[in-house]
Amino acid sequence: MEKREDMPGQNKKRARRMWEKISEKYSLREKFDHLMSMRVALFALIFFIVGAALFGVTVGIFSVCRKQAVSGRISEVQEYGKVLSSQIVSSGYLAAQGAEVTTELNVAADIFDGRILVVDGSLKVVADTFNNEVGKILLSREVIECIRGMHVCQVQEREDHIELTLPVRGTESANVGAIILRASLERENEIASHVERSVFIFDVVTLLIVAFVAFLISGKMTKPFKSIIASIQHVTDGYLEDTVSIGGFYEVKRISDSFNEMLLQMKKVEESRQEFVSNVSHELKTPMTSIKVLADSLTMQEEAPVELYREFLSDITDEIERENRIINDLLSLVRLDRKEAEMHIAQVSINELMEIILKRIKPIAKKRNIELVFESFRPVLAAVDEVKLSLAISNLIENAVKYNVEDGNVRVSLNADHKYFYISVSDSGIGIPEAAQPFVFDRFYRVDKARSRESGGTGLGLAITKSVVLRHKGTIKVYSRENEGTTFTVRIPLNYIA
Repeated sequence: MEKREDMPGQNKKRARRMWEKISEKYSLREKFDHLMSMRVALFALIFFIVGAALFGVTVGIFSVCRKQAVSGRISEVQEYGKVLSSQIVSSGYLAAQGAEVTTELNVAADIFDGRILVVDGSLKVVADTFNNEVGKILLSREVIECIRGMHVCQVQEREDHIELTLPVRGTESANVGAIILRASLERENEIASHVERSVFIFDVVTLLIVAFVAFLISGKMTKPFKSIIASIQHVTDGYLEDTVSIGGFYEVKRISDSFNEMLLQMKKVEESRQEFVSNVSHELKTPMTSIKVLADSLTMQEEAPVELYREFLSDITDEIERENRIINDLLSLVRLDRKEAEMHIAQVSINELMEIILKRIKPIAKKRNIELVFESFRPVLAAVDEVKLSLAISNLIENAVKYNVEDGNVRVSLNADHKYFYISVSDSGIGIPEAAQPFVFDRFYRVDKARSRESGGTGLGLAITKSVVLRHKGTIKVYSRENEGTTFTVRIPLNYIA
């Protein structure tokens, strides 16, 4: 019993833990989305570019500063070495070491905080300010090359000191010995370190300023997008009447204009949808109303003659047929509107298809004494959905017959090139007013509503035709003048592209 009592509490804890995990997951996702935002990207880009530039400049300053300091130290030591070399030659110090030159060497060593060695032509060390190498033979490549006259001066740079090897020139311009001067770089390193510290502080302050400026710039640049997002959210909430007017960069204005164009299209689609629903309701209600009126008329007449019953029942049958045509056309249109609607593509002889359609329509044309003329310029074989294309072409030719004048004519032509086939349907009928031509492919649109109902039209034929042509990746156009006739032209690729 105790376990059963604990079960609800355990379930609640489990559910709470699960909810916390889900919340944590979405919280992390939101944080990640914020990190991937345009403002963060702009901030990081500006900061990175300036930081990289500062780093490059800083490294360059450090390198130049140290090189200049060391170069100045080398020049100073080299000039002093030349003076010592002259004193050594003039005093004959290599043959007999005098106290005056020795003192000068020690003073120079103290000045440079280093060490000085003097070597004669036989590579013997005649003087050493450290007194460690005097009398020894110094086998050094630098010294040998200097005595032989191969180099005027050789410099070896270390982290904390420099070492120069200078020749001692005799009276006959021959090298009679060499001087090795080692000088400390402590002062130069201190100067370089001071400069580095100053530059580092400058870099830190600059980066802080750049971060602040980058934050402001990124905010300024992304602010219009926030306005666009707010406008989109407002439209999502159902306020289609609003428009977006956002200034700023050219691209932002283009986005604003494109968004307003999209809103306009959405309004048109919504108006079209509402009009379509209204038209469907009206078209379906009209036959039902007629049927009800006819049925009520029969029920109100108790002793109506059989002939009247037959007449009324015939009218009721006609209204039912009309209702059935409307429903079938609506179903055809809905199937064509579905993107996943299946297309049964096969190689079809368009010439034979056109002849079958014309053969079926000839009886309708014959009743009104309308001449049907078919012109085929060449054999046409194309990959199409035969049933759907047959429905579309039948609608065009039937309309040309229905809305024609008595004793008129309908001319149908078929032609093709290497890529498309072309069908043209021309009539000598009443024509379509120019103001009505942009709307003839709209659903339930009728130029002459009274005549359309008399001819049994549902107002969906051209809409179905256009949908079929578009499903075949084709185009359809209308050319018409009132009281002169109408021409519909259809262009469809020979090879269907899914």
